[in-house]
Amino acid sequence: MELLAFGNTGWGDELFIANLMTIAVSITAMFIGFFFALIFTPLKLSKNKFYNFIGNSYTTVIRGVPELLVIYLFFFGGTGAVMYVASIFGYNEYIEINAFITGAFAIGIISGAYSTEVFRGAIQSIDKGQFEAAKTLGLSKVGQFFKIILPQTLRLAIPNLSNVWQITLKDTSLISVTGLVEIMRQSYIAAGSTRDPLFFYSFAAVLYLLLTFLSMKIINKLEVKYSRGYWWI
Repeated sequence: MELLAFGNTGWGDELFIANLMTIAVSITAMFIGFFFALIFTPLKLSKNKFYNFIGNSYTTVIRGVPELLVIYLFFFGGTGAVMYVASIFGYNEYIEINAFITGAFAIGIISGAYSTEVFRGAIQSIDKGQFEAAKTLGLSKVGQFFKIILPQTLRLAIPNLSNVWQITLKDTSLISVTGLVEIMRQSYIAAGSTRDPLFFYSFAAVLYLLLTFLSMKIINKLEVKYSRGYWWI
């Protein structure tokens, strides 16, 4: 256990910080994913063929391409795009995009594709009479959404969103290729330094399992809360 000690004698403090980084990337990516889902869910539900095509293209392409490839495309492609724009203004030095921003954004786009399908399925599962009832109440479209549609959507979506969260959490291990020091990257560094890969990779697995266990506890409480049908309670 000396390898996990805090201070100069072990890797405890580095792994603790890496654990916090993993959580930060996961939460940021989920919020980015929700933002994309907010945009593309209406497009997938739209009766307009063009809008529907855009929504379907997003979910099909992102879910069909390996997650690691998406991260590579955004990390290296994003750097190339920024350097191209900078060269227009006469700056020709190498520019590297922040690994946290790139990683969170790339994973967020992946998360958004899955979240879009979850929300689409949840909305389509709501009885059509609920939409008609919302209109007859004389509520504005915003009121209909927040008071009638959203509570039922959340109740139906949370179980599947828990799966999206697990995917997002595990996908953070892929952004170690960008140099961001999260659990996987720190475990790799520690394993190489101590020449004890089995110990550190096993401990990394324990950390991921612990994060999964704790997050599932929170998600289960949210599921019970929203199953009441009153999302503001």
